[in-house]
Amino acid sequence: MPKKTIKRMMPDHQTIKENKYLKVFGDLLHNANLWHLNRHSVAKAFAVGLFFAFIPVPFQMVLSAGIAIIVHANLPLSIALVWITNPLTMPFIFYACYLVGVWVLGVPEQEFAFQASWQWILDSLSTIGPAFLVGCGLLAIIFSILGYFVIHSFWRYQTIKAWKSRPHR
Repeated sequence: MPKKTIKRMMPDHQTIKENKYLKVFGDLLHNANLWHLNRHSVAKAFAVGLFFAFIPVPFQMVLSAGIAIIVHANLPLSIALVWITNPLTMPFIFYACYLVGVWVLGVPEQEFAFQASWQWILDSLSTIGPAFLVGCGLLAIIFSILGYFVIHSFWRYQTIKAWKSRPHR
């Protein structure tokens, strides 16, 4: 069952409740529905987490947690999925976002060399920024919808398979 696999990989809910950045949500974190694993909460968590994984803003985890609370998605899973874009994968994912944005907008691809400075970021907003942001938005929507339906369908398939194998036990 996917439930056992996900439960094994999820962070402890007490650790999440004590996170200093998530304290802004206060008593909302005590809603028991945020911690249950079922087909609907996990599918919503994948949609929320994957969406914010592609959005290039600081505090993606806090944004993901806020939306997960609103839509009653599994909170630990929503937060954990944001880390798909981590320091190792971020350059590849965000470059792919840029290429998708270039393709969608029909603009020529521009050469650039990343520099870790605010000045470079501000200068790049006018040159590569539009294509990058369009690509990020589009891939965020696509992967969140895809993640929702894939997880929902896979969970349902596993449940049906488990029910059909019951008489044989």
